[in-house]
Amino acid sequence: MKPVAHLSTEQRVAGVMLAASLASTIGGLPFNALPVMLGSLADSFSLDAAAVGLMGSVCFAGYLVGTLGAPFWMNRLNWRSLTVISAIGTAASFALSAQVRDLGTLYAVWALIGFFASTMTCLGMRILADLPNAVRAFGVRQGVELSVTAAVLFALPPWIIATHQYPGAALALAAVVALLGLSARWVPAQPLRPLPPAGVPWRAMPLGTGLHMAVFFVFLAGNIALWAFLERIGKGLQIQPAEMGVVFAVLKLLGGAAAFFVAWVGDRARAGLAHTLVLAGVLCGLSLLYAGSGFGAFALGAWCWEFAFTCGCVVQAASIARSDPSGRAVVLVPAVFALSSMVGPGLAGQLVAGGSYTGVLLLAGACSLAPVLLAMGLRLAAGNAAAGDAAPTR
Repeated sequence: MKPVAHLSTEQRVAGVMLAASLASTIGGLPFNALPVMLGSLADSFSLDAAAVGLMGSVCFAGYLVGTLGAPFWMNRLNWRSLTVISAIGTAASFALSAQVRDLGTLYAVWALIGFFASTMTCLGMRILADLPNAVRAFGVRQGVELSVTAAVLFALPPWIIATHQYPGAALALAAVVALLGLSARWVPAQPLRPLPPAGVPWRAMPLGTGLHMAVFFVFLAGNIALWAFLERIGKGLQIQPAEMGVVFAVLKLLGGAAAFFVAWVGDRARAGLAHTLVLAGVLCGLSLLYAGSGFGAFALGAWCWEFAFTCGCVVQAASIARSDPSGRAVVLVPAVFALSSMVGPGLAGQLVAGGSYTGVLLLAGACSLAPVLLAMGLRLAAGNAAAGDAAPTR
C-alpha cells in the first residue's frame, strides 16, 4: 500500500489493520453463518440430516484445500489483487448457490465457497502478522469479524430466511461479501516486513505439540458437529425466526467476550484448571440444550456453550503455541480448524439421521473431555519424570 503523505504512521497502520480485518471477516462468514445457512438449505431443498451434514463437510473440504495451499503462494502474489479475486469468487459462489437446483452441483458450489473463504482468512491473518502490535491487531480483527457476524445473524433468520428462504440468504451473503471486498483498496500489495531467508533447515516439531494438535482436532470436531446443527435443534424446539436471530447474534458477541476474557486471564490459570472449567461450561450448555423446552433454555444453553467453546479454542491455541518455540505449529492451527470442520458436520449428520440430536450433544461432551485428559496425562508424566530425576543412584 502506498503511503499517504498527510497520514501518520499510526493512522496508516490502523487503515491496514481494518482492511485486513474486513478481508478476514469474509473468510469467517461460511463458518459463522453455518447453522442458519444449513437450516435454510434443509428447508428449501427438503434435505435430510445426512445431506445437511455432508454439505457442511464439503464446504470445509474446500476450506482445507485453500488453507493448506496458502503457505505456498501467499507471499508470491499481489495481495490487493488476491483480495479482489477471492471476494469476487466468494460472492459469486454464494450467488450461484441461490440459483442451483441440482444437489450435486450445490455440493460443488459450497466447496468453492469454502475454498475462496479460506483464502481471505489466510490473507487477513498474514497481513496482521506483519503489523507492529500483533496482539492488538488480532484483537481488532476479532472485534470486526464478530460485529459484522452478529449483525448478519441478527438479520438473516427473521428478515431474509423467513421470507425468501435459502436463495434470499445466499444472495444477502453475496452482497455482504461484495461490500466487504471494497476493503481491497486499502490492503497492502505485498508483505510489510522483509521475508526470512530461504533454505532454513526443517526440524520436526516436538511430540507434545503433535499431541496438543491432535487433541485440539478432537475438541473442535465434536463441538463443530454441534454448531452445524444448532439451528436445527432450535427449530425442533419451535424457536421463532426473530428469536433465532437474537440467539445467534448474542452468541457471537459472547464469543468475542470469551476470547477477550481469556486474554485478560492470560497464564494466571493453570492449563489443567482452564481445561476443566471449559469442560464444565460446555457440559452446562449441553445440559440446557438437552433438557430445554423453549426459547429461554435454548438461548441460555447455546450462549453458555459458545462462551466455553471459545475459551477452549483460545486456551488450546495458546498451548500449541507454547509447546513449539519455533512458532511453526501455530501456523497450522487454521488447517486443524478446517479439517475438524470438514469431519464434524458430516459425522453429526449421520448421528442425527435417526431424528434425535442426543448423539450430537453426547459427541460434543465426550470430545470436550479430551483436553482435560491430556492435561492430566502430561502432569502425570512430568511428575514421574521429576521423581525419576530425584531418585538416588547407586
